[in-house]
Amino acid sequence: MPDSRQRVPREGVKLFFFLGSIVVFLAVLALMPRVSIPLLLGYVIFLIISPAIPTLEKLGINRTGAVWIVFTSVIFFSTYPFVKIVPTVTSEVENIQYYLPKIERYVVKNYEDFQFLVKEKTSFELGDKYLYQGLEWVRSKTTRILLNLPTLLASVIEWVFLIPLVVFFLLKDGSIFKKGILKLTPNRIFERFYFLSHQFNKKLGDYIFAKFVEASIVGITITSGLLILEVRFALLFGLLAAFTNIIPYVGPIFGFIPALVFALAEYGTGTTLGAIIILYLVANAIDIAIVFPILVSKVVDLHPLTVVASVILGSQWLGVVGMVISIPLAAAVKLILQEVYKEIYQE
Repeated sequence: MPDSRQRVPREGVKLFFFLGSIVVFLAVLALMPRVSIPLLLGYVIFLIISPAIPTLEKLGINRTGAVWIVFTSVIFFSTYPFVKIVPTVTSEVENIQYYLPKIERYVVKNYEDFQFLVKEKTSFELGDKYLYQGLEWVRSKTTRILLNLPTLLASVIEWVFLIPLVVFFLLKDGSIFKKGILKLTPNRIFERFYFLSHQFNKKLGDYIFAKFVEASIVGITITSGLLILEVRFALLFGLLAAFTNIIPYVGPIFGFIPALVFALAEYGTGTTLGAIIILYLVANAIDIAIVFPILVSKVVDLHPLTVVASVILGSQWLGVVGMVISIPLAAAVKLILQEVYKEIYQE
């Protein structure tokens, strides 16, 4: 029987190997985005849909049948909208470039009128350096997006094949992967690691699902309203509002500004512009007052000040991506700190 002097170093080696394996795995994901992006997206989808399998098993369906039912349902409900929407979005993105000169002329003309008004009232002459720098920035970014659109679509098509593959094997063999990871977990941190990983996966899956539902409601509301108003590029503006809504706080503003500038240039300051502004205000009011409190805030269970601070820190470190992932990461940090507190003070 090995004595305690042999057991302690062995546990230390296990802990070092376990933590080192996690670091190496995260480093590989960071260095191989072509593999890590579909892998992470597939894992997130797995977290969202995996609770449906135990529910089907309770109805008397074996695990293999439950996996196939869930997998085929996800494939159908994700592929059908993709096939229908992508051609329309591609066409709208290609057509909107013909409206950009019109929008640019509108912005320049109104800025020149504003310059004249300020000079007439205050005798102060506004410069136009920042205006033309901003227009050049928008022009270059738009051109870059249009040029990279084929590459982006190729990546999306690649993800369409890889993500379902990842989701299927996680549904089928997820428990095997989980057991393998738990076998590598040292005994001294086994219970903590199991509890934290379970809680983090649950919170992450619930949060992503809640944000997906929230963004879908905003996008459908705005797209439907713009179609009723017969506004051009309704689907494109609706998708933009849905995607930017994922960014906390400032996302709705980012989604509203392009539609506002287009409406001013295309329709002027008339009833159509007023209707578009009201539509965006109503959609975001429903989100802030009803959808967000019911779906998102209860999932993360964070104080509003903590949410604001985490979003600011995330934007400083990783930009827009940091703003998106800041809230689930803050929830994960809260879980870890709670366990550390229990370990130090309560036990």
